Amino acid sequence: MSISSSADTAEWARGWTEGRTVLVTGGTGGIGRAIAQCFRDAGATVHATGATDAECAQARSNDPSGTIRYDVLDVRSNDAIRGFIGELGDLDVVVNCAGIIRRGQERDPDVFDTVVDINLNGTMRVCEASLDRLAANNGCIINIASMLSFFGGGLVSGYSASKGGIAQLTKSLAIAYAPRGVRVNAIAPGWIATPLTKALQDDPARAGPILARTPMARWGAPEDLQGIALFLASPHAGFITGTIVPVDGGYAVT
Repeated sequence: MSISSSADTAEWARGWTEGRTVLVTGGTGGIGRAIAQCFRDAGATVHATGATDAECAQARSNDPSGTIRYDVLDVRSNDAIRGFIGELGDLDVVVNCAGIIRRGQERDPDVFDTVVDINLNGTMRVCEASLDRLAANNGCIINIASMLSFFGGGLVSGYSASKGGIAQLTKSLAIAYAPRGVRVNAIAPGWIATPLTKALQDDPARAGPILARTPMARWGAPEDLQGIALFLASPHAGFITGTIVPVDGGYAVT
């Protein structure tokens, strides 16, 4: 299915998504925004969070329908997360997209600590705070890993460490949460054209080798993550937990 058929993807999922409540952290832009939109288009009630008022305001301005609720959430704060989730009522799906990257700065221990705290610890905080609500609805969690869950990144040691941790956290929570009826999986995007990768897209010396190694010979689009997110949240994935699914145009196999 091509990314041009995202409306068809949402319609395909509507039967089991309509009426469900979905939380997408980091849902104001890039991959998170695309995933929030596909669940919205499939009939879910979607709550998306961002790190700042400005991020949320920009997301609202880009979504004139007003059908996704955008709120600020600091994933570094247990109290903020628990308070936010406590106000949601029912919860069926959690997608953990909140994350940062500080390319070239992450060997500084303070920067490293911040990146890991948001990307990895923040995901753990949201998962644990959501567990009771998800268990009540046989819900599921979808974490956002990365190709750097599998490869090193010399300029992004904190990001790589956090995404490696996401892969292991996904497997571990899949075991821990299975008795509660909650599935936990992760998507590992490859090189996706988002603001986080814009500097690389604009640098021919970096973009050239990336595209040369990617068998599908293009940058991914955020919409390329929509179908797998909807599938992992669906009854068709009812016996799938603890998986990390690459969506990378074949980058990892070359």
